[in-house]
Amino acid sequence: MPSKAPYVVFGYGSLIFKPPPHVISQAPGFLKGYVRRFSQKSHDHRGTPENPGRVVTLIHKEDWDHFSGSDAFPDEDVVWGIAYTINPLYESEDGYTLETLDVYTIEDGIEKVVTHNCYVGRPDNPSFVGSEPLGDLADRIWRSVGPSGKNKDYLYQLAESVRKLAPASFDSHLFALEDRVRELDDKNSDETQAQ
Repeated sequence: MPSKAPYVVFGYGSLIFKPPPHVISQAPGFLKGYVRRFSQKSHDHRGTPENPGRVVTLIHKEDWDHFSGSDAFPDEDVVWGIAYTINPLYESEDGYTLETLDVYTIEDGIEKVVTHNCYVGRPDNPSFVGSEPLGDLADRIWRSVGPSGKNKDYLYQLAESVRKLAPASFDSHLFALEDRVRELDDKNSDETQAQ
């Protein structure tokens, strides 16, 4: 049986700060025409079946436009992450579909395209929840806890990791959501101290 050749997987969520196994190389990069949103239920890592948390998924920008009524950042369509060359095949998690996409990176000031595989959330999967108002989403993330820990810790690690990827890496939705959840931390800390 022939061995599988290494290939590239784009990490846009927890894979940024928790790389997949068997990484051969990695490089920061970005996708065009997609958005990264906390629109995937997490009942097995950052929540429970009774109180599912939220984790990020990639969704085609044109698909997202159908769900973005409450999205404060509807015009962003560049997602920063890390392109990992790995071996063997990384397995999909609940609700994600493997697609072949272009990931872009910048080398010596020149944009370069690398073909890769990426797990994306599709609107027809049962874990996809679509767009939620930022305040409601922040509250759910602030409250949710699962076997992998607090949902807010996932958000905080992701935001910090995206900031460190590259000078141009930015995500308004992610950073605004982080601010809202930190406000909930501050508010609840103040209430605890007042008691």
